[in-house]
Amino acid sequence: MTAHAADVPVISGTPPTSVAAGSPYRFQPSAKDPDGKTLSFSVEHKPVWATFSIASGLLEGTPGSWQAGSYSDIIISASNGEYSSTLPPFSVTVEPSSATVEWVPPTENTNGSELGDLAGTRIYYGQSASNLDHVVQVAGPTERSHTIGNLAAGTWYFGCVAYTSDGAESTMSAIVSKHIP
Repeated sequence: MTAHAADVPVISGTPPTSVAAGSPYRFQPSAKDPDGKTLSFSVEHKPVWATFSIASGLLEGTPGSWQAGSYSDIIISASNGEYSSTLPPFSVTVEPSSATVEWVPPTENTNGSELGDLAGTRIYYGQSASNLDHVVQVAGPTERSHTIGNLAAGTWYFGCVAYTSDGAESTMSAIVSKHIP
């Protein structure tokens, strides 16, 4: 039997192609049958972190940081029981987890005198507030934020120190934390 355009379901939509680890992903295609028949949906190559509804075609989920990477050749189809239509294959990239640390650069030395040789900020971080065993140096006296990527799941702690051109460091800022799912 040859399908006529009037018999074939129509499916459309533009799925998001990336999601940050720990953030929700959601794609709902639009679909209808020309004769008003009930549609069912199917998916091929569904990402392991996602769920799929055969009743609505909804693809959703929240990937964890350990699931960073690209999930390709995902195909969603709608069927009226006799004919089906398919969206073009697509990929979703799960971006690694990150934390953005923001600070206010100091303007004076601990003795109250004007700070004139600020060279940048060092961000100390780790998975224990008492053991900040990683450091990233942010050069420049006017920088006020930095994003640290590729953080494993768990709670991370961050503290900042300002440093001068001769290497002297300020006291550590208050320690802040962020949970990475």
